[in-house]
Amino acid sequence: MQTKQTVNEGLKRAYLITIPAADLTAKIDAEIKKVAPQVRMPGFRPGKVPANLVKKMHGEALHAQVVNDTISESVDKLMRDEGLRPAMQPQIALGEDYQQGKDAEITVSLEVLPAIDTPSIDGITLEKLVVPVTDAQVEEALQGIAGQNKSYKDAAKTKKAADGDQLIIDFVGKLDGVEFEGGKAEDAALVLGSGTFIPGFEEQLVGVKTGQEKTITVTFPAEYQAEHLAGKDATFDITVKAVKVETETQIDEEFAKSLGLDSLEKLKDIMKAQLEQQTAGLTRTQMKRALLDQLAAGHSFEVPGTMVEAEFAQIWQQLQQEAANDEDPAAALKQIEDEKDEYKSIAERRVRLGLLLSEIGQANGVEVTQQEMSMLIQQGAQQYRPEDRQRFVEYIQSEPMAAAQLRAPLYEDKVVDFLFDKAEVTEREVTVEELQAAIEAEETADASPAPKKAAAKKKAPAKKEAAAAEEAPAAEEKPAAKKAPAKKAPAKKAGDEAEAKPAAKKAPAKKAADAEPAEKPAAKKAPAKKAAAKK
Repeated sequence: MQTKQTVNEGLKRAYLITIPAADLTAKIDAEIKKVAPQVRMPGFRPGKVPANLVKKMHGEALHAQVVNDTISESVDKLMRDEGLRPAMQPQIALGEDYQQGKDAEITVSLEVLPAIDTPSIDGITLEKLVVPVTDAQVEEALQGIAGQNKSYKDAAKTKKAADGDQLIIDFVGKLDGVEFEGGKAEDAALVLGSGTFIPGFEEQLVGVKTGQEKTITVTFPAEYQAEHLAGKDATFDITVKAVKVETETQIDEEFAKSLGLDSLEKLKDIMKAQLEQQTAGLTRTQMKRALLDQLAAGHSFEVPGTMVEAEFAQIWQQLQQEAANDEDPAAALKQIEDEKDEYKSIAERRVRLGLLLSEIGQANGVEVTQQEMSMLIQQGAQQYRPEDRQRFVEYIQSEPMAAAQLRAPLYEDKVVDFLFDKAEVTEREVTVEELQAAIEAEETADASPAPKKAAAKKKAPAKKEAAAAEEAPAAEEKPAAKKAPAKKAPAKKAGDEAEAKPAAKKAPAKKAADAEPAEKPAAKKAPAKKAAAKK
């Protein structure tokens, strides 16, 4: 095997590997001898088939296997000998004019990770903006819980039901006079005006009294989940067993116990912790952006263009999805097109910060444990249909690059937490509004400010920094190049090319509800309305 470097420009590298025909022939002959004892052919005893006949029968397949194995071994050796750290999967191709019996020429093109001096973590100073939780906020939260746990008492039998009142009803649903499955219930609680039942159901019960019987007619929505009911007219025979009115919920010991807690004080403690957790996320965002700004300001080095392109593609896809859902898609799309270069700058910044965090993490022994990785895999598998979850697990276990992508966000968080521990941190109490303003100010002060609105009173695309999540992408050590499995036989005619790297295996398709990127989940759909007929 002979290796010649053909490109060495910045982070770009290219090599020409020549494998002598004699070496390939020797390997093929060795492989024939290896498999010959297992070959069966009429007229020959097991293991006694002549090598020339074995070659005639299986030579093409063995040739393909040997060539691809040799390519994989040669590329692995190149990476080790040259000490190369690929930024992305190398592009590997077999010469177009290759034919069996000739030398094989393999081109390898790649970008390498830049050599980064271990960043200094001394002298990092951060201000932590803390939002204290007041007793008034806790009380307001408790009132909210009380509002969600309304209590009702029986009204006078002469009271006519109005919106906000609760009915206790029995009902039987019918299609063309015939009771249908799932259309019957007893002692069902329904708050008028809640929109819990299908359209038209609740409205026809306004004004009923306790003990009254009434038959109503409704039309199931055309998109109703039960196909046999969708778009159909149905009647419901209803018996009103009680009309109840809302009573004020007292926030006291009994209320806390009704929620399964020991005391009101325990409930208040839980609510305070939840409120603190809500603002803790904003505080972390503000601190992380300040930290990344300091790192970005203190380090400048060339980053691999392929990594920047991949990062930009993710940002751009997200922005296009948001623009397509805008009130004025055309204006939103034009806006992001006008600012495309700025988004490319963000992608470059994110890649640089990711490499910096990776370097810091490796230099200081930060790692994701096997237990943590197992948890990530199991959590990721839950996003798929039950029948596809094992396929996802196997996919992650067999694809180092996929595993690195899954590991990266947690690895980055662990490096950031490590830097928080090393930094000199001062705290300052602020309001929620002041904290949000500080985050927006950091976005505005950044080299990539938030875009202007596409049009007056129109929803603008996500801010550049928000579109890029929290700035730093996969801050994870790149896995070593994986040995490629055997391929199809390399074509003999000119113009065909044998890749040493197969197309990446696809992860199992996610459920429709989970198809959005994890980085920015789609807004949750409102829960399906409870059908009066579905029980």
